[in-house]
Amino acid sequence: MAMVYSTSGRHIAVDLWGVDFDLLKDAEWLEGHAVEAVERTGATVLGVQSQQFEPHGATVLVLLSESHLSIHTYPEHGFAAVDVYTCGEHVVPEEAIRYLIEILKPEKVFGKKLVRGEGEMRVEDVSTARGELQIR
Repeated sequence: MAMVYSTSGRHIAVDLWGVDFDLLKDAEWLEGHAVEAVERTGATVLGVQSQQFEPHGATVLVLLSESHLSIHTYPEHGFAAVDVYTCGEHVVPEEAIRYLIEILKPEKVFGKKLVRGEGEMRVEDVSTARGELQIR
């Protein structure tokens, strides 16, 4: 009998503002932390790709068996766009977001969580309170 996979998924996108320039300019450093973030979710890493831009900025993409994690940085603006999309019920994408917020230490976090694959998509807010990520 063939394995039946769940279509249920969670897609969390956050904008991180007020991040230190030096943390956002190094693709290699970001890549290592992106993989660490994914490992905390219980997801399976299939591959990692990163690109260092000149004069600064980086993009990191971690391909997962369950979907992906991406980071796009604009150090000159203190900004990082981060998203994690995972399918199935055993992976906890919130843990990746929490870890990246912990190491990047943004001044402000704005985000949304999209619940997908269960019919009409549902959007939930993501906020921080006293540095703690609140994902409902």
